[in-house]
Amino acid sequence: MILLRRLLGDVLRERRRDQGRTLREVSSSARVSLGYLSEVERGQKEASSELLGSICEALDVPLSEVLREVSDNLALAESVTEAVPAGAVPIVASVPPGPLHVTNVAA
Repeated sequence: MILLRRLLGDVLRERRRDQGRTLREVSSSARVSLGYLSEVERGQKEASSELLGSICEALDVPLSEVLREVSDNLALAESVTEAVPAGAVPIVASVPPGPLHVTNVAA
C-alpha cells in the first residue's frame, strides 16, 4: 500500500536538503519539535494542515507546490503498482524534483 504520509515526508525532506538546512533550523522556524518534524519526514506521523503550512512557510515553499509534487508521485506510484506483473516486486525511487524511476525485480 502506498502511504501518503511517506510520500509527503520524502518531498519535505528533499526540499529541506536542497536548501542545505538542518532539521533543527526548520523545526525552529516552523515552531515544531525537532523529533516531530523528523517523524513527519520519515512518514511516521500524519501532519495536520496547520503543521504542513508552518513547515512549508519555514521552507519558503508554497504548500500547493509540495502537495502537487506529492500528488504527481502518488499517481506515478499507483500506475506502477497496477502495471507490475504478479510475482514481481516494484522498486520505486524518487529523484527530486524529477519523476519517479521504477525497476521491476522478479520475486
